[in-house]
Amino acid sequence: MPVVLKADGLALGKGVLICETLEEAKEGVKTIMEDKKFGTAGNRMVIEEFMTGREVSVLSFVDGKTIKIMSSAQDHKRALDGDQGLNTGGMGNFSPSPFYTKEVDDFCQKYVYQPTVDAMASEGRPFKGVIFFGLMLTEKGPRVLEYNARFGDPEAQVVLPRMKNDIIEVMEACIDGTLDQVDLQFEDNAAVCVVLASQGYPVSYEKGFPIKGLENFDGKEGYYCFHAGTKLTDQGIVTNGGRVLGVTATGATLQEARTNAYEATKWVTFDNKYMRTDIGKAIDEA
Repeated sequence: MPVVLKADGLALGKGVLICETLEEAKEGVKTIMEDKKFGTAGNRMVIEEFMTGREVSVLSFVDGKTIKIMSSAQDHKRALDGDQGLNTGGMGNFSPSPFYTKEVDDFCQKYVYQPTVDAMASEGRPFKGVIFFGLMLTEKGPRVLEYNARFGDPEAQVVLPRMKNDIIEVMEACIDGTLDQVDLQFEDNAAVCVVLASQGYPVSYEKGFPIKGLENFDGKEGYYCFHAGTKLTDQGIVTNGGRVLGVTATGATLQEARTNAYEATKWVTFDNKYMRTDIGKAIDEA
C-alpha cells in the first residue's frame, strides 16, 4: 500500500482510484467492478504500483519508424487546489516543464521513445500518428505511466501554440514516412492553460449556462480559448460538460505565461464557473 486501481476500459481519464489502505482498496474494487461507477470500463480492472514524483507529459509525432518529440508539459489532474480532490481529465497545464531536464530527455530518448516505436514495428504493427508519453520522474528515474495514441488535452493546448512548424506539413510527413526530414522546432517561450470547469466536476454539475465574453479573445496575440464542454444553441454558446473551456496564454517565461493566462480567465464568464487557482505554481519551486 498504497496501490492504484484502474478501470481497464475507456473512462475519460477518470477511472483511477488511489487507495491508501486495504479497506480502501476493497471498497475501490466494489466501486469499480460491482457499483460500475465507470460503467463497462470497469468490467476488468488493473492493479498498479503507486509511484511518487513529478509527472511530465511528452507528446510526439511518429511516422512508423522515426519519432520526433514535442516540448514537454505538466498536467494538474486533481480537481481542487493543492492537488486535492478527485482525479479529472486535467484542470490545467504548463509547457515546458522545468523538471524535464536534459538528463531525463537523454534517458527517455534511449530507453523509452525510440524503443517504443521500434517494438511496434517489430511486431508488424508500425504506428503512425501522435504518441503521448505520460512519465513519472521517480527517485529511480523516469517511468512510463501511460501511453495515449492521441493529442492529450490540455497538454496540446500549451504545446502546439509554441510549435514553429506548420502542423499540416508535419502530419503529412508522418503519413508519408518522411518525418526524418522535418526539423521540429518550438519557440523559446512558455505557455500556461487554465481549465474553466463547471462547479461540481468531476462528480455532478449543471449544464446549459450561457457563456459570455468569448469575443474578448479576438485578435489577441498569444491568447487562446479552446472549447471542450460547450454547445451552440439558438441562445448562443452554452456550457455542456464538466470541463468547459481551456484558456491558454503564452509568455517569455512560465511565470509571465501564468500571469497572462489567469488574467485571460477573467475575460469569459458563465454561471457555476470554477477553476483551480494554482495551475503552474510548481514553476516557482523549480
